[in-house]
Amino acid sequence: MDSMETKQKLTRVLIHVILILVSITMLVPFAWMILTAFKTVTEATSVNPFVIFPKEWRTDSFKTVMENMNFVILYKNTLLMIFFRVLCAVLTATMAGYAFGRLHFKGRDLGFSLVLFQMMVPAQIFIIPQYLMVSKMGMLNTIFALVFPGMVTAFGTFLLRQGYMGLPNDLEEAARLDGCNIGQTFLFIMAPLTRSSMVALGIFTAVFAFKDLMWPMIVNTDKDMLVLSSALAKMQGQYTSKFPELMAASLIACIPMIVIYVIFQKQFIEGIATSGGKL
Repeated sequence: MDSMETKQKLTRVLIHVILILVSITMLVPFAWMILTAFKTVTEATSVNPFVIFPKEWRTDSFKTVMENMNFVILYKNTLLMIFFRVLCAVLTATMAGYAFGRLHFKGRDLGFSLVLFQMMVPAQIFIIPQYLMVSKMGMLNTIFALVFPGMVTAFGTFLLRQGYMGLPNDLEEAARLDGCNIGQTFLFIMAPLTRSSMVALGIFTAVFAFKDLMWPMIVNTDKDMLVLSSALAKMQGQYTSKFPELMAASLIACIPMIVIYVIFQKQFIEGIATSGGKL
């Protein structure tokens, strides 16, 4: 019995050590970004592996990027894109997920198969048709152009469908006995019970929108309509790059996502645990 307990303790210790090492490995790029932001260009491009910390902690890079980049406009465009993508994704995915998960109608399985097919193919396949649609509408260099690809989400539909399928049938039967129609059952009974899945979808959508680079660079070329990701990409020079300034701008650009994670980390974990969704 003692040997079994000892073996279990050793197993737990080994698992924790592995998880700690993996966590440290994932934090290394973030730490490198912070340290590089306070270095000089010479220190940042040094091939000496032992030059980890800057000799002198300098804030020149932060001052330069704050003067050269209009972060007010970049934050505004980015936050508007995230807000409307989250709003549209949660609304459409909630209704579509309920239809595919709880209702019975002709073509339901075929329709959901098409949703799964969209998840399987690369998103880059849809860029040209989406660009042509936005261009024909005359909506290039607008917030609508940034939001357009995220108005409907296949991943969100799948995530919410899983959440609705996990709810007991007794809830709908009780609602029907009380005289509720399909709309009332969905709005007042079923939808509130999938709130954690909605929050998880909202956070996923916000993260995906924040790190989206190709689409914003294609549809919005006006400097006043850039988002953080495309503005950072334009700092990369063809032959040389000032890495301290690039890392300083990247660190400033991370602030919205850090704030979102700090505020919603509990709901994020609950949504993934209860909905069965995976990245």
